Amino acid sequence: MPTIGYAPGAYDMFHIGHLRILQRARSTCDRLIAGVATDEMILRAKARRPVVPFEERLEIVASIRHVDKAVADPYTDKFLSWRRIGFHVLVKGDDWKDTERGADLEDRLGAVGVRIVYFPYTAHVSSTSLRDRVSVPEL
Repeated sequence: MPTIGYAPGAYDMFHIGHLRILQRARSTCDRLIAGVATDEMILRAKARRPVVPFEERLEIVASIRHVDKAVADPYTDKFLSWRRIGFHVLVKGDDWKDTERGADLEDRLGAVGVRIVYFPYTAHVSSTSLRDRVSVPEL
């Protein structure tokens, strides 16, 4: 049975940090599914709209050679994503490690046999920092 990995993210203004997470995620599994956050989910979670619309972000992520499949991710709760997809490994940036929300995720997904792998967060670049640099107005 192939190991399925899941790499959720907004993937807004796709940058090197996104690419590195997907490259590293691929090494943890036989089949990598990238969950692309819907516009509505980003609005709920971050209180702002993405710069790049969902359909375009989905197409960009689906075209990355490390990704076997890109799917819409409407959930902030990755346990709900697991119920829908059934992955074995969840990949997150290490900004989640040793946090309350990370511990909760580890407990809930660990109880169903999902392993969480943290990779270094690319601190020098993020969609938020890019947004700030180009002064994208909020909607």
